[in-house]
Amino acid sequence: MGSLRWLRLAVNHPHTDMPLAEPTFQAVSIHPADKAGKGNRRTNWLLCLLSVEVDLEPTCLSGPAMSHSQHAAISTGDVDQIRFLYGTAWKEGQTQRLVELALQQGFRGIDTANQRKHYCEAAVGQAIAVAINSGLVTRDDLFLQTKFTFQRGQDHRLPYDPAAPIAVQVQQSFERSLEHLGTTFIDSYLLHGPTQRIGLAADDWSAWSAMEVLHDSGGVRSVGISNVSLEQLQLLCQQCRVRPRFVQNRCYAVHGWDRRVREFCRALGIIYQGFSLLTGNPDVLARPEMLKIANRHQRSVSQIVFRFAIDVGMLPLTGTSSADHMQADLAIFDFNLDTEEIQLIEKLALT
Repeated sequence: MGSLRWLRLAVNHPHTDMPLAEPTFQAVSIHPADKAGKGNRRTNWLLCLLSVEVDLEPTCLSGPAMSHSQHAAISTGDVDQIRFLYGTAWKEGQTQRLVELALQQGFRGIDTANQRKHYCEAAVGQAIAVAINSGLVTRDDLFLQTKFTFQRGQDHRLPYDPAAPIAVQVQQSFERSLEHLGTTFIDSYLLHGPTQRIGLAADDWSAWSAMEVLHDSGGVRSVGISNVSLEQLQLLCQQCRVRPRFVQNRCYAVHGWDRRVREFCRALGIIYQGFSLLTGNPDVLARPEMLKIANRHQRSVSQIVFRFAIDVGMLPLTGTSSADHMQADLAIFDFNLDTEEIQLIEKLALT
């Protein structure tokens, strides 16, 4: 019997063959043996990685379309993509417990980094081991994303030899990530931000080249970059050998929800991951227009923000520490915002 898959139709309408103005989402039943999307030139299937950012009190209203615990994945080329990413930054001694909790609630995508200053990657691996050993998940159920962080973003607990060339540091950090996470491959490996604010330095190119080698070897399914400007992303895509599959940025409404970067990503088929959608936008969340939309849909303002993110093709992360909020995060697939609401939220901080 088939299982529910949530898919993003991102290229052309199946009947008119015209480009879709905005991504649409549809639940379809796919047998595990099916090869979804293969041989169909009209449809590009991308599974969503959705999110929330902080523990605001949402109204948790589930609909009949799906239960909170559904967490199916579908293969899309070199990466198994999951509907949500659970972010693990700044959790310290609570990391293992919270990752276990997230997996129990239905999350199957985990975002971390080999940066002990802000993450405890080894504790993430311990939580994954518990979930696998208990039979809750298998490795194939999971999407694991981690990052290489330059020394300037680290503290004294470095995962590599600081005197080694950058390419060697990338290799050493990657090998430590495999050990921490108890895996033989990483689904998505991100460069945790360039070394400078403008342009790309020699160290950035050395790190990216080393990541390309990891991709070539099969140890990394996809590569990406975070905390990047549009100009840096354009330069990278112009000169790299392996184009980034993911971009992960902090997303401010006052900057049009990072619209220029999102549009560039959409044009090149790069998946945009947004974070700090709530913590970075408290003024927008407090606007009466947002409350009006939330009341209309009988949802919380935070759920409206996440639904907006989905509807514009953005793929956010969540870092909530509450089981109730995790369930609420997974309960935003049974409604949609209309075009006028999406346009209003897009421009809200600009007015």
